[in-house]
Amino acid sequence: MELTRRDAAAALAAIGATGGVALGVRRAGDGAARRDGTAGDGEGTPDDEAVRETMTAVAPVVYPESVTGVEAFVEGFLDGRLDGSAHGEGIRAAVGEVRSASRSWYDAPVAELSATERDSLLRELGADTAEEDPRGSAAERVRYYVVNELLLALYASPTGGELVGIENPQGYAGGAESYREGPR
Repeated sequence: MELTRRDAAAALAAIGATGGVALGVRRAGDGAARRDGTAGDGEGTPDDEAVRETMTAVAPVVYPESVTGVEAFVEGFLDGRLDGSAHGEGIRAAVGEVRSASRSWYDAPVAELSATERDSLLRELGADTAEEDPRGSAAERVRYYVVNELLLALYASPTGGELVGIENPQGYAGGAESYREGPR
């Protein structure tokens, strides 16, 4: 299944995020500096580009193999989520923990790890078995802000929803005909 930026916009609309406005603002303000004025490749909270790179690298491990177009989809979704809100800051912090663990345990950035190593990294962090909790342990925060965020994006989109039999996700206008037709 091919995911697109349009799917990302539909997923943002389904969860009530304002992706269109955020996309225009984010593209105009993108740069290599962090919010605190330092580059995004050191320790601490990563900048938006580092978050996009890491989330895009993690997505193929979390998503089913049949999903394609992941990079544009994840970047489009993050354009509406990295909006300066507390949730956006939570995403940045959790991604920072994933990046730190990758450098510490594998001596490489997440994007340079193989898919098997990225899967192992998430498991070693405990994100595969942790309960999601935005204020919990590192494993719980990574589960909430990284793994579940990627899954929310996928399954809130019309294309991703089809994978699990939700042809008309909540918030996606399918019209009255979609209720009269059976599943595809």
